[in-house]
Amino acid sequence: MVYSETFFPVRYYETDQMGIVHHSNYIRYFECARNNMMREFGYPIERCEEDGVTIPLVSLECRYKFPAKMGDDLKVIATIEEEPLAKLKIKQAVYNQDGVLCADGLVVLGFLSKATGRPTRCPEPLVEAIRSHMGDR
Repeated sequence: MVYSETFFPVRYYETDQMGIVHHSNYIRYFECARNNMMREFGYPIERCEEDGVTIPLVSLECRYKFPAKMGDDLKVIATIEEEPLAKLKIKQAVYNQDGVLCADGLVVLGFLSKATGRPTRCPEPLVEAIRSHMGDR
């Protein structure tokens, strides 16, 4: 399993008038954690695109458990349990500073050739990066 943690505070603009994080922001938190994970294992999304492959979102599940609030410090976790072929599945979770699960979900990413716009396999450097980090936790 590949495991990555990203930390940041809830920002004012992410909240509603009650000081609660708007539900749409959890999707952004998921994305920040995924991008951070790719940077951590040396194959950032920019490099993937330079290598001619884009990574579109195929599907996303998000289950809301407990509201994050203004002033909370969040931990966003991203885990990969299997090597990608045509799709990359990433489990994600958001916790507050007390360790309470605020939201969790599953993100499925695909791979498209920038040249043709057609589906392609996961770039080999990304597969290798994931392989090299399996068992990190």
